[in-house]
Amino acid sequence: MSETLTVLGIESSCDETAVAVVRRSAAGVEVLSSVIHSQVVKHAEYGGVVPEIAARSHVETIDDLAQRALAEAGYPAIDVVAATAGPGLIGGVMVGLSFAKGFAFARGLPLMAVNHLEGHALSARLTEDVPFPFLLLLVSGGHCQLLSVRGVGDYERLGTTIDDAAGEAFDKIAKVLGLGYPGGPALEKAALSGNPDRFTLPRALLGRKDCDFSFSGLKTAAATLAYEHVKTEQDRADLCACVQAAIARQLVERSGRAMTLFKAHTCVAGNENVPAFVVAGGVAANATIRRELQALAGRNGFRFLAPPLKYCTDNAAMIALAGLEHYAKLCKMGLKERESLIAEGLAALARPRWPLDEVRALADPIHKKQGRKGAKS
Repeated sequence: MSETLTVLGIESSCDETAVAVVRRSAAGVEVLSSVIHSQVVKHAEYGGVVPEIAARSHVETIDDLAQRALAEAGYPAIDVVAATAGPGLIGGVMVGLSFAKGFAFARGLPLMAVNHLEGHALSARLTEDVPFPFLLLLVSGGHCQLLSVRGVGDYERLGTTIDDAAGEAFDKIAKVLGLGYPGGPALEKAALSGNPDRFTLPRALLGRKDCDFSFSGLKTAAATLAYEHVKTEQDRADLCACVQAAIARQLVERSGRAMTLFKAHTCVAGNENVPAFVVAGGVAANATIRRELQALAGRNGFRFLAPPLKYCTDNAAMIALAGLEHYAKLCKMGLKERESLIAEGLAALARPRWPLDEVRALADPIHKKQGRKGAKS
């Protein structure tokens, strides 16, 4: 890419307010600044994220955070604005998207409405040259999916959770065990001194050969064991180690199946390069899970990649990159009319749900409709 583009990215889909400035040129991608305001302290006493508190915190901090990000980047000329437009807590998404619209409108800049999941999907490209297509495991507090990433905006869902995400299981089990919030890192720390073989936990969906996940049964079983058997700190550490091992095992099993499907598909397409297996999302920061998935990739002939830890959890650098990738794609197609892009960006809507593979989500929803209102799909 010969043209140098500088993007301001905004992320506010959950409990982190984040702003970043990212530049891409022929030399590669450079993160000029990436600042994050965490709300952990505000939500800790509730044991989880409270949407109203999160939205108010975004409103209170986003102005100062944007000033700080621009200052750290040296106040560069901004070419494009990118903001998370979903999925996420709708109040928070609206705050970030509205700020981005105001910034873009005041300067006559195009605004790219970004899918938060796509930010995670492309996050490894912040620091690595990851060619398309690649296999992605997106594993976080709200999402657990296996996707074939064929290009920018082109995703095929191979598997997803039918109930809870892996990160949610970590957090909820940690809460039952009294480990505080955020639960995932606390459970990982406690598991270091635990025996992963002490307790027997259920293995979900054993009769199925697809790539879908399920963690609700694990949550229930772990909660039962916690109430009945956890009396000492060692008991707690042992259960944490068992939970972590069970989640890692399921991620490895399903990812192995997805690797077989992915390789068969790419071989037919004539791709002879070593395929990449990218693991992104907050749970990718878990060292044990990373180690297990890296070993799996090696056994199956995949190149293992994961973003640096600072880009695993929610951040605006990944949103800036996703917006930049889409803008560059439009420019390559010859669709660079500023007026139409500006109008389209200002008309973007905040979305609480936004699947990456919308065709598959509509044709084969995980939660089938029941009754007049039905389950959320």
